[in-house]
Amino acid sequence: MVNQSATTLPPEFSERARKAWELYQREHDVASLRGQVAAVDPDSGRVWIGPDALDAVDSMNAEGVDVPVWCVRIGYEYLDVNGHR
Repeated sequence: MVNQSATTLPPEFSERARKAWELYQREHDVASLRGQVAAVDPDSGRVWIGPDALDAVDSMNAEGVDVPVWCVRIGYEYLDVNGHR
């Protein structure tokens, strides 16, 4: 997994990711996934979903994908992460 902080990514990264997430939600019913985490690749529009950010990224990595992603808690406009693994 690429470890980049949000401050090292270009400002348009988050905007592209938000747009990709909005498109994904228009095409997929995510209502039953509220509280889970979506990891969004803003360049491809691909989305991986898991109970937390680490699981979503693990799913992405299991597919051989290693890109920076934008994460959001489904049903919320933010991702609040507490603790560590």
